[in-house]
Amino acid sequence: MPEKRQIRANRSQLVSEDDFQRPRPAGVERPLVAFRRDLGDGAVVPWHRHAHAQLIYGGSGLMRIESSAGAWVVPPERAVWIPAGIDHQVTCVGEVAMQTVYVLPEAAPWFPGDCLVMVVSPLMRELVASAMELEDGYDLDGPDARLVAVLIDSLRARPVEELHLPMPKDRRLRTVTQSLIANPGDPRTLTDFAGDAGASARTLARRFVAETGLSFGAWRQQLRLHEALARLASGEPVTSVAFEVGYDSPSAFIAMFRKSLGNTPGRYLARG
Repeated sequence: MPEKRQIRANRSQLVSEDDFQRPRPAGVERPLVAFRRDLGDGAVVPWHRHAHAQLIYGGSGLMRIESSAGAWVVPPERAVWIPAGIDHQVTCVGEVAMQTVYVLPEAAPWFPGDCLVMVVSPLMRELVASAMELEDGYDLDGPDARLVAVLIDSLRARPVEELHLPMPKDRRLRTVTQSLIANPGDPRTLTDFAGDAGASARTLARRFVAETGLSFGAWRQQLRLHEALARLASGEPVTSVAFEVGYDSPSAFIAMFRKSLGNTPGRYLARG
């Protein structure tokens, strides 16, 4: 199971990861175990990995998951699947009611090898809540095991939301992306970045597509969407968020948000 790490819940509180989980039963390992932990705004679970796959669901608040492959933003009523052995870090925005489910990799071999965000249906929400109540050594031939099997099966058909921000490895692209991460509203073009990056705008544009699968414009829009979700989850009004992340008007920002996530910011977050 997970290595022991420390979690800085805020600037003044240091919490051991042991507080996040119940003791594991001795003997035969169960295909799934679950626990809950409430975390405050700004809590950070620093870089670590697990021997098990992990489903993290936040009933409230927003989480940002980072791995070497990029970042995923997880709004309320969504969950992130993290495969076994993936180094990752979790940052909380707002008060997060974190519910974590550990799954043996062989119990869900059909999942892809990287993180993904999924919608939590009402059924999955109730199944996760029920899994929280299971005894550590539940009977592998009893009703608890059948509940676990239904929960694992429910993960297979969950629709995936496009909330991934892939990160390039090219040093020149990193110069650009780190600058934009520090200031998502920066309006500069690739031509403007070319001198600092040490490559032509055409080379940068070609490498962006090759390394992230997105054009520079699409990547920047995805970054702005991530930043906007975090700000909205913190309670900032739509108008100020729109200008902070680089849009000329709230209507332009809302149009981008609706096109990306299928709803207006208010309705999208209200689903949680």
